[in-house]
Amino acid sequence: MSLCGGTSDVKEANEKVQQICDNVKEHAEQKANKKFDVFQARSYKTQVVAGTNYFIKVHVGGDEHVHLRVHEQLPHAGGKLELSNIQTSKSHQDPVEYF
Repeated sequence: MSLCGGTSDVKEANEKVQQICDNVKEHAEQKANKKFDVFQARSYKTQVVAGTNYFIKVHVGGDEHVHLRVHEQLPHAGGKLELSNIQTSKSHQDPVEYF
C-alpha cells in the first residue's frame, strides 16, 4: 500500500498500464521527436495525488526504453490521461523513479 504523495513499489505492467501507454503513445512520440515501432509497458510505480501518477518503464525497441509519467485524473474530474513527462535513452536496468 502506498502513502499519499509517496510512490508504490515497482509492479509488473498489466493490461490497464498497457492501455495507458497506448493512449499516450502519440504524445510520447511528439515529445521524444521520434517514432516508436515497439511500445510495450514493462513495469510501473504509482503515486496517489489528486488522481494518480503512473511512472512507467516502456520498451521501445532493441535495448532502448523510455520512462513515462502519466497523470490520471480522478473519475469525478473526468478521468483523463495526460503525459506529464518523458525520459528517453533508458535501459532495461534503469529503475523507474519519481521524476
